[in-house]
Amino acid sequence: MRIDDDIPWLRDVSPADMRRIVDALYRVHYLLSAVTDLDSLLERIMEESKEVARAEACSLMLYDRVNQELYFQVAQGKTGDQQALKTQVRLKVGQGIAGVAAATRSSINVRDVANDTRFYSDADEVSHFKTRNLLAVPLVDRDDLIGVLEVVNKIGADAFSDTDLHVMEMFSSLAATAIANARLIEENLASARMAAIGQAVAGLSHYTKNIITGMIGSAELIDQGLALNDIAMLQRCWPVFKRSTNRIYEIVQDMLAFSKTRRPSYEACDIAHLISDATQNFTGLLARKEVTVAIHADLKQPVYLDSTGMFRCLLNLLTNAGDAVPSGGGKIDVWARLNAEGDLVLEVADNGPGVPQSDKLRIFEPFYSTKGSQGTGLGLAVTHKIVEEHSGSISVERGPEGGALFRILIPQQQPRLSQGE
Repeated sequence: MRIDDDIPWLRDVSPADMRRIVDALYRVHYLLSAVTDLDSLLERIMEESKEVARAEACSLMLYDRVNQELYFQVAQGKTGDQQALKTQVRLKVGQGIAGVAAATRSSINVRDVANDTRFYSDADEVSHFKTRNLLAVPLVDRDDLIGVLEVVNKIGADAFSDTDLHVMEMFSSLAATAIANARLIEENLASARMAAIGQAVAGLSHYTKNIITGMIGSAELIDQGLALNDIAMLQRCWPVFKRSTNRIYEIVQDMLAFSKTRRPSYEACDIAHLISDATQNFTGLLARKEVTVAIHADLKQPVYLDSTGMFRCLLNLLTNAGDAVPSGGGKIDVWARLNAEGDLVLEVADNGPGVPQSDKLRIFEPFYSTKGSQGTGLGLAVTHKIVEEHSGSISVERGPEGGALFRILIPQQQPRLSQGE
């Protein structure tokens, strides 16, 4: 038995058209598995629709279940205000040819829209496009209405043929499944993002709550010291209060640095001086834990980088190292050198417990923290972001003292060239 005995309309299809149809269906099968971004998928479906139906234009109206309306998500053609079309035109189910196709869940082939009372001419008025004939096919997946696919103005003929109708029905069946799958993926991603945001907010709230609780306690003791004119109490409490305000300030700075893309402002920089400045910003932690810091940076020439951004990177790495090392014997080493290619290499190493292998792939993710409620999970994410903005790289490995060693590489050739822009 031949295939056209089972599908009679295939008898009228030429070999060239059959090849075109098979190619189009093959490509839409590929879309099912390869394209999961909904907007990109819809654009691709439109492109394939025009090709398989040999149409001047096409549109895709999605079904809004809440309002029981069809709305233009994608419209492609040679001319017209497609943005206005997408934002202004909505059809009730049963309204216009697309609405009737949605209501009946059956295809409609209109050879001359001027003689069809169902034709909704407002879409042409908004888009400034002249529709002569059209083929509307409902998009249905597992009995769920997804929308309606329309191809407009047959190229090389007065109207779309029955063969075009059958082929577009096959095409729309695959397209509907692809859209449903893409929507499901986007919904799952949105749920995962919301869960991650909720977890991050909870972590930040808990962390800042601990700091603010300490600040409130310190402020109460400072008030008592002022009332009693107790200088010793003030001297004990003021450093704690100041340290807490600095921690809040650093959280805000990290959030600002992470929230927006920033192009580095390159300048000649004394790297040893920058490292020393960063170290001075957490001397209180170093003194409390009796941590020593050794700086190995004897570069004779300046390096080119964004000093504000790199200061933030160094401060985050030094603070992490200070938190990780043991009290009464903690050691931090900072190296700055140029490699064989002339690029800047910064290394911060400590004698703490190091970074477990299971955490190495995740520590640069935003809001991922190994410190529990004692960390925000922003410091290393911000550092990674700033380094990438410098076209550099950051990695972590085991250090010479057994702890963690973070290595930053900042290319120097590109920054030097950018100074002459």
